[in-house]
Amino acid sequence: MFEISESKRSFEENQQDVFYLADTCWSAFTNIRDKDWEYYLDYRKSQGFNILQVNMLQQWDASQSELNLKPFALKENGTFNFRIYNEAYFERAKKMFEMASAKGIRIALALLWANYIPNTWASQMPIKQLGVFPKDMVISYVDKVMSLYDAYQPIYIISGDTDFQTEEVIQDYYKAALDRVKENNPSALTTLHIRGREEELPRELRESPNLDFYMFQSGHNSEFQNMSYKLAEIFYQKDPQRPILNSEPCYEMMGYSRRIYGRFSREDVRKAAWQSILSGASAGVTYGAHGIWSWHDSRLGFDSSVGEAFESPYDWRDALRFEGAWDYAFIREFIEMYGFFDLIPAQKLLKNNTQEIRVARNANYILVYVPFNIRIELEGNFVSKKMIYLDLESKKIMQVGGEYQEQGNITSVSMHPFTRDALLIIEE
Repeated sequence: MFEISESKRSFEENQQDVFYLADTCWSAFTNIRDKDWEYYLDYRKSQGFNILQVNMLQQWDASQSELNLKPFALKENGTFNFRIYNEAYFERAKKMFEMASAKGIRIALALLWANYIPNTWASQMPIKQLGVFPKDMVISYVDKVMSLYDAYQPIYIISGDTDFQTEEVIQDYYKAALDRVKENNPSALTTLHIRGREEELPRELRESPNLDFYMFQSGHNSEFQNMSYKLAEIFYQKDPQRPILNSEPCYEMMGYSRRIYGRFSREDVRKAAWQSILSGASAGVTYGAHGIWSWHDSRLGFDSSVGEAFESPYDWRDALRFEGAWDYAFIREFIEMYGFFDLIPAQKLLKNNTQEIRVARNANYILVYVPFNIRIELEGNFVSKKMIYLDLESKKIMQVGGEYQEQGNITSVSMHPFTRDALLIIEE
């Protein structure tokens, strides 16, 4: 069972520290065939992923599917009749839960995506909407979901990609669902998936004892990739203290939001992860591949005008093998191997004139993420310490030395010879 550690900064499973490494597969229940689900689970399991983030309802910007699986009956106008469940949909999802659980993979289940909630940015988009979820059904819906899947110990993501414009949204939807989950199972882990670049949580939710950890989303807008470390810093300071993770960094090979020309590279998504982790969000991280989250079949369509307007995805078979997933798998291995569950942001040590380089430390190590090669200037005398550079793409390691400048109390560490981003590791 996933649990919150005593430090309130990380997770435990079977009394062992564990890193939350998720893949984003929002559209699993509507789009994935059984045989493809098993293939996908086996591949991600082999890479070390232990969580899959899945939407319980139909993802509003998913790729097209030939399965024609909907969670509810349809009205004549094409919207959902939320009062009539499609039992076949929910039973099939149960089988998918069972398959994942048998392979040691836990599902983090998003219950109420923002497009189904009134007065959210997503439900206000001028597109064809699937309907507003009736607030008088929130409790019975939570009960139904938990009666089917709680035995598989999911993590309950109460909201999906949301903002918080009204008290109705906060109280009648999200707080009602949050409290009901804990009434049904006090041991279940809960969180909120919030809109990209959102930094505030309503007091009623943030202070609730029923909320277990924080998720933020640095997102897919090319102009705001600094949110990977800025939001980590903000959430690290929040009270009460909880584990923190970036639940939606930029997805590998996703087109920039608003259909801006360009796509996020393997290096971009790796950068977002390391910047988040060394800035306070060290409990875990979520990977995303453009083609997996929407489960895209290249024979079928994808509406690039919906939601944040992303360019067309890759076929899921190609997206599954993007190299960035291995980089994220390495992060879990690295954090767990060295026990880096107690990292503290230490940006004040850095004397280079940039916020892109990120610094964290614990009692035994200093870690410096270097996205672009440069001499590193750190406050303090570290020349007697063991220093290595780890090339985060090739995973090659080299030893390095430093020079101490007594005037200014600065250690200058030589540039590494690698051409990609690197991690400077100083053993204290």
